[in-house]
Amino acid sequence: MSIKIGTVEKIINEREEISELLVKVNNEDYKAILYKKLTGKVSVGDRVLLNTTAVELSLGTGGNHFVICNLEDAEKGLSSGGHIMKLRYTPYQLKVFAAEEQDSKYHGLFNEFKSLNNIPVIIGTLHSMLVPVSFMARHLDKELKIVYIMTDGAALPISLSKAVNNLKNKKIIEKTITVGNSFGGDLECVNIYNGLIAAKEIEKADLIIVTMGPGITGTGTRYGFTGVEQGQIIDAVNTLGGIPIAIPRISFADKRQRHIGISHHSITVLKEICKTKAYIPIPKFNNDNDSVLLNQLIENNIDKKHEIKYYNVNYIDEVLNACPFNMRSMGRNYMEDREYFITAALSSQMAIDLIQNQ
Repeated sequence: MSIKIGTVEKIINEREEISELLVKVNNEDYKAILYKKLTGKVSVGDRVLLNTTAVELSLGTGGNHFVICNLEDAEKGLSSGGHIMKLRYTPYQLKVFAAEEQDSKYHGLFNEFKSLNNIPVIIGTLHSMLVPVSFMARHLDKELKIVYIMTDGAALPISLSKAVNNLKNKKIIEKTITVGNSFGGDLECVNIYNGLIAAKEIEKADLIIVTMGPGITGTGTRYGFTGVEQGQIIDAVNTLGGIPIAIPRISFADKRQRHIGISHHSITVLKEICKTKAYIPIPKFNNDNDSVLLNQLIENNIDKKHEIKYYNVNYIDEVLNACPFNMRSMGRNYMEDREYFITAALSSQMAIDLIQNQ
C-alpha cells in the first residue's frame, strides 16, 4: 500500500460513523474517508496518516484516500463487550459483539433455529440494486419489515453506503446485519447462515435483502468476480428453508459485450455456481431485448434449472421515477440503464407475490 501524511483542511460531510474530509498532501487537496469506529474523530488542522493506494491506482468506487490514524490523537481505548474479530490478523483487526457469540443474549436462538419458514430472500450482486429493490418493496407493502444483510464481497464498512443511510432514515430498511468481515450493521454475524437466522429470529424480518457493499471486484474472467457469492447464498437460503430470489444482472447499456443482456456474471452463477434452485424474475420489455434474454436463458439451461417468471414492466417506470434516492450503477443513472434497475425492482414484485400466495 501507499501511505502518506496529510493535513485535514475541511470536514466536507459528517454522518454518525463516517466523515468525508478534504486533506492536503504535498500541497494538493484530496478527498479522504474516515471511519470513526476505527480511528476516532479528527479536527481541521490535524495531521493524519493516509492510505493513498486507491487514488494512485485511479480506482473508481474506492478512489479516495482513507485515514489510517489521527497523528494528533493516535491512541484509542477498547470498548466493552464482544470478542469476535473482523479483518482478522491484519493491522486493522477490530472487535465486534457478534449476535451469536456465547455472551450474547441471542446465543440460544441460533441453536434452537429450525427454518426460515419460506421467507423470501432477495439476493443481488451489486450494491446499486439495493435502492430499487427496497424502494419497490416498500411501495408494494407499507407494513413490510425489511432487513438488509451486507456481505463482505466489496466494501467492508456499511457506513460507507449513503444508500443504506438514506433508506434507514426513511424507514424503508428497518435493520441491517453485517456478515463475514463486513462490519457496522445493527447486528454483526460471523457468516451468511447466521446472518439469515438473525434476520428472522432476532429482527423478525418479512423480507430479507442480501447484497455486497459498494464496489465489486471483477477480472473479466469466468469465475474471477466477487459476485459469485450470489450462488453460494442461494444455496444457503435453500439449506435454511427460505425462498431465494436471484436478481439477474441485466443491461443493454453496458459497452462490454460480456455484460449485455444477462451478464456473464449472472449466467455463471445461475448455471454453475449455485447447486440449488432459485426464483428469477425476467422483465418483458416488448422489444428485441426480450428475445436476447430468452435465448440466453435457453442456451444456458437456466430456464430448466430455476423457477423463471416473466413480468410486464410498464408500471415500474412510474414507481422508480418517484424514487427520491440516487440510483446509479457503473456510472449510469436510471434513464441510462433502465433495464438494470427495472429488473432489480421486479425481484420485490416476485417476493410480494410469493408472500401473498403462502
